[in-house]
Parts: sequence; structure tokens; C-alpha cells
Amino acid sequence: MPKPPVLYLLDASSYIHRAFHAIRNLSTSQGVPTGAVFGFTQMLLKVMKDAQPQYLAVVYDAKGPTFRHHLYPAYKANRPPLDPALKTQMPLVRQLVTALNLPAVEMEGLEADDLMATLAARAVAKGFEVVLVSGDKDLFQLVSPRVRLWDTMKEITLGPAEVKEKLGVEPGQVVDYMALTGDSTDNVPGVPGVGPKTAASLIAEHGGLDTLLAQAGALKKGKLRDNLLAHRDLALLSRQLVRLKSDAAIAFDPEDFEMRPPDPEVLTPVLARLEFTKLLQEFAAPSPAAQANYTLVDDADHLAPWLEAARAAGRLSIDTETTSIDPMTAELVGLSLAVQPGQACYVPVGHQLAAGQRQASRAQVLAMLAPVLADPKVAMIGQNLKYDLTILKRCGLTIAGVDFDTMVASYLLNPGKTSHGLTAIAAEFLGRSMISYEEATGGKNLSFDLADLTKARDYAAEDADVALQAALKLGPKLKQAGLEGLFRDLEMPLVPLLSKLEMNGVGLDLDGLRGLGKELEQSLMRIEDLCYQYAGKRFNLNSPQQLGQVLFEDLGLSTGKKTKKKTGYSTDMSVLTQLAHEHPLPAELLNYRTLSKLKSTYVDTLPELVNPVTGRLHTSFNQAVTATGRLSSSDPNLQNIPVRNELGSRIRACFVPQPGFAMVSADYSQIELRVLAHLSNDPLLIEDMAGGLDVHTQTASRLFDLPAGLVTPEMRRRAKTVNFGVLYGMSAFRLAREQNISRAEAQEIIEKYLGRYRGIATFQQQCLSQAREQGYVTTLLGRRRFLPAINSSDRMAREGAERMALNTPIQGTAADIIKLAMLKVDQMMSAEFPDCLMILQVHDELVFECPQAQVKAFVKRVKQAMEGVLRLKVRLVADVGAGQNWSQAH
Repeated sequence: MPKPPVLYLLDASSYIHRAFHAIRNLSTSQGVPTGAVFGFTQMLLKVMKDAQPQYLAVVYDAKGPTFRHHLYPAYKANRPPLDPALKTQMPLVRQLVTALNLPAVEMEGLEADDLMATLAARAVAKGFEVVLVSGDKDLFQLVSPRVRLWDTMKEITLGPAEVKEKLGVEPGQVVDYMALTGDSTDNVPGVPGVGPKTAASLIAEHGGLDTLLAQAGALKKGKLRDNLLAHRDLALLSRQLVRLKSDAAIAFDPEDFEMRPPDPEVLTPVLARLEFTKLLQEFAAPSPAAQANYTLVDDADHLAPWLEAARAAGRLSIDTETTSIDPMTAELVGLSLAVQPGQACYVPVGHQLAAGQRQASRAQVLAMLAPVLADPKVAMIGQNLKYDLTILKRCGLTIAGVDFDTMVASYLLNPGKTSHGLTAIAAEFLGRSMISYEEATGGKNLSFDLADLTKARDYAAEDADVALQAALKLGPKLKQAGLEGLFRDLEMPLVPLLSKLEMNGVGLDLDGLRGLGKELEQSLMRIEDLCYQYAGKRFNLNSPQQLGQVLFEDLGLSTGKKTKKKTGYSTDMSVLTQLAHEHPLPAELLNYRTLSKLKSTYVDTLPELVNPVTGRLHTSFNQAVTATGRLSSSDPNLQNIPVRNELGSRIRACFVPQPGFAMVSADYSQIELRVLAHLSNDPLLIEDMAGGLDVHTQTASRLFDLPAGLVTPEMRRRAKTVNFGVLYGMSAFRLAREQNISRAEAQEIIEKYLGRYRGIATFQQQCLSQAREQGYVTTLLGRRRFLPAINSSDRMAREGAERMALNTPIQGTAADIIKLAMLKVDQMMSAEFPDCLMILQVHDELVFECPQAQVKAFVKRVKQAMEGVLRLKVRLVADVGAGQNWSQAH
């Protein structure tokens, strides 16, 4: 006998509310809350994946009062007002359900539960089984041999036996049971003094509410008897309130509830607005590569028309395929080119060919490409062009017309997004998916030179085509957002410069690193022995479980409120820092972790990263990662080498120039405070900066009401903490913890600071107001950072966003200034010091290699260029030094 069809009824309200409370801090870059929408969507997808339903409906509560409010005006009156963050998501859920092409029902005056009751009854009458997708206990009354309840969040399914086990009554008795217990969630009164166990017992004994009320006078328990007699009307009213309507004016026609696939062209814009990147990629229209006009150019002669078209159009979208993601070791396998949307070619030059296949001559292809790429009139377009530039330059080509990088454009439009990869860009802006690397090569770890040429053609040509199409979409968006100038004048010129820095690389003193490694090994062994002495036994310093036992059980140190975890005691850096005041062991553990981390991250690892061909270290500079606009570096991350301690200095001393050269370091002095002075227009801070005074001493003088000459080192240190703390929106709690003072004293210091520096206080209020009104803050050059949580009802999330609102205009402007300096100094070097190399950018510092004979003149010109890069209300100051290693120069 065939299985009956199944109708799935999804309780929208139940899941929206549960999702909202489960995912509170998810928002779009524009600040629109989306946590409830995302959680609800995940539930929908789970149902679709696990059940693969053929018939389904999303059921909504009606807007406004229902018939129950007319029966009992206090119905649901105890519920707090709907959270604004949830209220804004209700219509978004409806939009998404519509875009997913899912059947949905609602009816004025009725709740979703009533519609589910009616549809379930009518579906069963037509031979269906029904699954109620909800966690709402009100629906227990509908459960029967053909109606089940499925709570996807708790992963439980309830039939009649499970309801009986849970409540102690049959599903058909649930209405009477709830009439007695009431429902505090919906403000259904019930009978006072009757709880779940009593209700189940009474229903079991009397069979139902009517019989119970008729026999209430005979009950032996006086209080219970009195309550039932006195509140008979409440019980009957409660039954009316909890009983679901099974006769609503809604028909069940199976055709109306059939599942149909969504239209990607309708769904994609909705997912894009919600910024659900992974879902975008999943639901985007299939890659049209197979149907697109993609050509395999396996002969150099067939390349000529493509290059002629590029010259005629004045643009060329290009992408390289290689054997590695490291541009300094990768070998060129092929190139893809696109000039017009929907048309692209792939030129293989380094594939391992199968019998009967051919590919173009690498040397001939590069020779034909050279004049086109060197022509500044041909605008070069691509995704992560820095990589392609490095590959092509290593092939001996010069690229003059670097014009549009889609990764950089996506980053500028929304620096907070997790991915600016081409697949994510294609899904968001073009509504399409892309062929994966695995589809092209047959495996994630297989080299592209092994890929089948036909698959390689579609994959590679699609990259160039999508980059071109995305550039045509992103360009107008940059202009509309007021970011075109920043893109054209700062970020795009930086792309070839960063490629140059990466190719230049930096030299390492390998013997020095080996020697330092041995010293650190000895130091770590000494610290280990000291830790064993303090602990009174040997233990594994790297085991949080053993360490927790030593600190909190053996030594009896205070655990604090947040130290104990489910898996043991927390022994992170913040906990050890607090405990260091109680016992010497935590301080030594902090020292051990610091040395161990630096040894493994830098001293031991740097030699392994040296390029075998160049003999130099080539770090990667990331232009589209940080939300503030600062560059980051990876492989290795040079930003985390300590600046002001001996070990950091010794690691820097192992960065050395080539023979006959010196290392030159140029570091902006107090750039963020200078930016703050400019943006806030604070007269006191401007006066201190302009007069060349010690800013921290002057601040201490004002905070402690002393002449500058009487300020102690401790006072200056505290003032320095406040000065830089203000940049990051430091709270009184954090200041108190860092300065080991009371919170009241810390609050007094902050209030006094902002009272003296009125310009800074006003500037901070302006930053917060802009963030709250517009959802973002801007730097001096117009860079935006969106702060989705700035108006959040979650206090911690909101306060975090407020700190970002205060800091980003300052830190982001400082980032823009160092980028401007890189471009200006590079222009100066090209004209005046062509033998000098820019090799590193770390924080507010630029590092160079310069021939010894040119050091004096070069230092002077670098200082002039960096200090003149942007006119502020206070002068930019660059400290420039030279030496035989980075440490000496710095």
C-alpha cells in the first residue's frame, strides 16, 4: 500500500521568535538586523533537506487582534512590546518566504495555530498525514495517529504517546488540561492553584473539564475544591482561549501547497540585500559557463583577435592560472581574457597535455601580450590583481594600465563583509554561481596544470568574464557611495605598489635567528623549572586542565566569577594577568607563553619562509581584510612583532639589508593623536602638538592640576593611557583594571579629561550621532565603516559598536595617511632614488633598503615626503632612522 502524502505546516511566529533570541547580533553592513531571518531560514532549509517535502505551507499569525482578544481583552496583555530589532525583521521573513516560492497562509482575526488546526483537519480528511513544524505546546491538542509535531530545534518528534508522556494526558484532553493550568505566555488565566501535575491527575480521574466542574463540590481537597467552584467561569473561558479553531474559512487544495523551486532571479536580490553570502552562492543561478561564449585559444595565432579587441575597447579583464597560491613560487599554467561581457577565452601555456591536445607557446603568448599590457590606454581589470601582477612581472611583463580590482571595490563598499572573493561577488552582484576549483581539476589539492583543457577553459574564462561583469556593476556603486575618488586615487594605485613590495622582499640573518632560538629554548627551560618550583610539582605548562588544577586547587588562587568553565578552569591571558597580583606563578606563565609564541611564530618559522630562489622573505600584504582600512600582512604576520620590548627588538635585528645597503625606517610619530587633534579641532591638543610639547605630560598636568614640571613618571604614564584610551573609547572599567585603580576614580579621570578637552568630547558625540543616524562612520578621506550593532538592544554589542564609532575615524584616517605616504614616497623614489627599495609597511611605519652612499639624502627626502603628504591642523611628524638592521633603523 503506497504511503500517504504528507503536508508540512511551518509555524512562522514560533520560529521567528526563537531564532531572534538565539541569534541576536547578526546584521547587514547597513545595520539592518537579520539574526531572526537567518535563523528562520536555517530552519526552513533543514526542513527542506531532512524531509524533502512535496506539500508545505508557512503559516503566519494575523496582524492585529484576534477573536480571542474580543473574548478576553487581557489575552497576551502581559507580553512586552515587540523588540524593534525583531519588528523590522518580520517583513523580511515574509519577503524571503515569497522569494523562496513557498506557499504561505494567514487570515485576519486568526492565529497561525488556528490555521494549522484547520488545514491539518482538512488535509487528514483528504488522506494526508500532517507534520506540524513548531515547538508550541498549544499544538499538542492537534496530535493524532496522522498528525505529528516536529520541533526541529530540539530534534524531537511528538506523536500521541509522546504527548501523553510529556503532559500526562491524551492529545484529545490537552484543551481541558490547559484550561485548568492556564498559559502564562498568552496570559490565559486558568484556575488558580492548579499546576500541571494536578491538572493531569484531575483530567485522568474525571475524564474531562465538564465532568470535573460538575463534580467539583465533591472533591476532598478543600482549597482545590474552592478554587474550582469559585473560578468555574475562568476555566470555561480559558478553554475557549486555548482551543484551536478547526473550521476556519480556508480550503485545502493540495495543488496550492505543492513545493516549487525558487526563481534565482527573484531570490538572489533578496539574499543579496540580507547579505546571506553562503545562501547566495547556494541559490544563485547555475554557472552559465557551459552555455557562454568561452573559447580555448590553443594556438598563439588565435590570440591576436582578442588582443586587437582589447586595444579597440580600451580594456582587458585578465586572470592567471598557476600551480600555487604563492605568487613568488607559482608557475604560469594559462591566462584567461575577456573584453566584452559573456565572451572570454582561455590560453593554456603550461598544462600537462593528454594525447592529441595542444597548447600555445608560452614565450610567444607572453611576447604578444607584452605590448598590450604595457599600454596605459588599455585598462586592466581583474580580481585580486596584485597576485596576477606579480605572476606576470615574474614572467618579464610590464603592466601599465592597472584600472579596476573587483576585490578592492567590494571591500571599499563593505569592509565588514567576511568574503570579497569572486564567487561571493558573483552571487551578490550578478546573481550567479561559479564553477568551483574542484570541478575544474577533479580535486581541491590537485594542481591546475593537470586539469582537463575543456574544464580548465570554462573555469578560467569564467573568472575573467565575471570579473569584467562585476567591475561594470561595482563601478557605479562606488560612485553612488561617494567612494570613487578613494578607489581611483588611493586604493587602485596601491595595488601595483603592494605587488612591488612583496616582490622586493626582505633579507634575514638566519644565523642570528638560529642563535636567538637557542637562547629562547634555554629561557623557556629556566621558566619551566621556576614554574615547577612555585607549583611544588611538575606539570604540563601547555595543558589548561593541569594548569587550572595547579592554580585554583593546589595553590588555592581566587577563581573569580567567570573563571570556571564547563570543561575546567579558564587560564587565558586575562585570567593570568589578574592572578599575577596574587602569586608569582601566573606572571611566569605569562612570560612563558609570550616567549613560546614569539619563538614558534617568528624565530622558528621565519627561516622556513625564505624563498629558495631569491633568498629573501616575501610577506603578503592584504588590502581587503581590516575594517578600518589598515593593511595587514600574512605569511608571516609582521604586525604582531612586539615594538617596545627587548625580544621584539632582537627579532627585528634579524631583518637585514643586502650587502652594501642600509635599512631605513620611517615611522609617523603619534599619528593617531595628531589625527584626533585635527578631527576634533580641540584647542588644547592642537596647542600642545603645535608647540612641540610632550602631549602626555601636558595631559597629566591638566588631569592632576599640577604644573608640567611637577608631573611624575607615574602621572605621565596614567595620562598616556587615557590619551590613547580615548582613541579606542576606553571604559572606566577597563581604565580601572589597567591602572589598578577604583572604577569611581577611573570614571572621574575620564570625565575630567573630557571636561578639559571639550573639542574631543564634542567630536565623540558627533561620531556617535553619525553612526546612530547613518549606520556608519567615515574617515577624513571618506572611507566608510558600517556599524550594524550601533542601535542594538544588546548592550555589549552596542557598546562595542560605539567604541568602533569613536576609533574608526581616527585609525582609518591614519591608515589612509600611511597609504598616501607609500604612494608619494614611491613616486619620489622612482624619480630620485631608483636603487632604493620599499620593502615593508607595518603599523605606521615604512621600511626601506638604501645604498649606503645615498642614506643621508634619502632619509631627508623620505621625511619631507611623509610629512607633506596631507595638510592637517597640526603638522605630521615622521621619525626616520637608518642602521644595519631593522632594529637599529627603528
